Amino acid sequence: MKSNSSQSPEGATQRHPKILVVDDDDGIRAGIELVLEDGPYNVTYTARITDARQAIANDAFDLVITDLRLGSDSGLDVIKMAKDADGSVPVILMTSFSSMESAIAALRLGASEYIIKPFNNDEFLHACNRALDERKLRQENAVLRRTLRKTRGRKQLIGEHPKMLRVKDMIRRVATSDANVLIRGDSGTGKELVAQALHYDSARSDGPIVAINCGAIPAELVESELFGHSKGAYTGAFGASEGLIREANNGTLFLDEIGELPLAMQVKFLRVLEDQQVRAVGGREIYRVNVRIIAATNKDLKDAISRGEFREDLYYRLNVIDIHVPPLRERGRDVNLLATHFIEQNSAKFGKRISGMDQEFSDFLHTYEWPGNVRELENLIERAAIFADGETLAYSDLADGLISPGGFIPVRESGEDIPLSVEGYIQRMILRFEDTMSEVELAKMLGIGRKALWMRRRRWGLLRQGRRGDEEPDA
Repeated sequence: MKSNSSQSPEGATQRHPKILVVDDDDGIRAGIELVLEDGPYNVTYTARITDARQAIANDAFDLVITDLRLGSDSGLDVIKMAKDADGSVPVILMTSFSSMESAIAALRLGASEYIIKPFNNDEFLHACNRALDERKLRQENAVLRRTLRKTRGRKQLIGEHPKMLRVKDMIRRVATSDANVLIRGDSGTGKELVAQALHYDSARSDGPIVAINCGAIPAELVESELFGHSKGAYTGAFGASEGLIREANNGTLFLDEIGELPLAMQVKFLRVLEDQQVRAVGGREIYRVNVRIIAATNKDLKDAISRGEFREDLYYRLNVIDIHVPPLRERGRDVNLLATHFIEQNSAKFGKRISGMDQEFSDFLHTYEWPGNVRELENLIERAAIFADGETLAYSDLADGLISPGGFIPVRESGEDIPLSVEGYIQRMILRFEDTMSEVELAKMLGIGRKALWMRRRRWGLLRQGRRGDEEPDA
């Protein structure tokens, strides 16, 4: 066996490709050793399939070369062993008995090359280098795909408020462990972004992150979604499904709104946490899984426990690490950072040159209570960007998008929370801008027609006598 490393001119250690050769013919093994001895390879030679099995179990090879006939054993078994250990490892099959059946069998098992003995040494060496080059290229492409997936699929967790800095510090400390995490926070605060950060900063980042909203799936289908089902397990199960838990194997399972998980499923899921085993609905086979669990909730789970709606033992299994994501109203100047980020995104998305926001737009960001949190801010900025005509977002770009579902616009004044009705808001804007804006400009800012604005002025006694443009409009 050759050394597996050498020193480059710069002194850096270089890893040599590892090759396993399996052949019970001493002469063939000696010939292959002569061909490979001058190359940058680390070669292991075995004559028996039992030794090959042990070598594959103990080491990771970049190339496996095996004879078809190994005494009473078959090289096809070596192919299967190698592929079971590493599905991407290339395998070259050698044989003196050329047959279409063995070639097809080898290719079906994943062999990269099929070489007939006796072979030309240069052709053999070329086949080895080609297989190694293809493996290296696939590995580089896999790294590139993972990098692109991380940068494209992962949204940035933005914030400099001390509460958000604590969240980021928790992510940094916890990501490298396999501990279960419970993320708490109101809807729209970014709990899924925290889960993604925990996954992509962990050793599981090459594996999948699978998300499920426990409140969005009918109770009768939750078990099938999580655990999978066998064909015919229930009406409509026309095919088998492995389920989301197995799909997340060697990765992360993110359970959003865990408080909505039915009680019966909580018992079964607790067993998964304890045993790391899954059995599909209607199936008999038990599958071992290696999954990290990250759960999120906007509910008070301790309160749900007291009401008998959530299992206390499951709560403590999930809540190994607790991360609280603060609501946007408690994050101060983070509102501006997030708004600037969303403005840049939407400016590129809609092909506009929006560079910022005016003072009144910025003031509004800090007076609004953001009941929908970051998600609401993101949607509002997108809407404003769609209607924006200039290079700066103006307050008028979002006027008719301020009304919350309850018919109130929550604002803050003097440190107190005051619910301001829509009519109260319009009245306040009239009084604030009556000396600086025309009737047309004011109506546009409020997102209502001039006629509707004039009627309100008249009802409230706010008509400006003798002012041009304040006469009753035709429509």
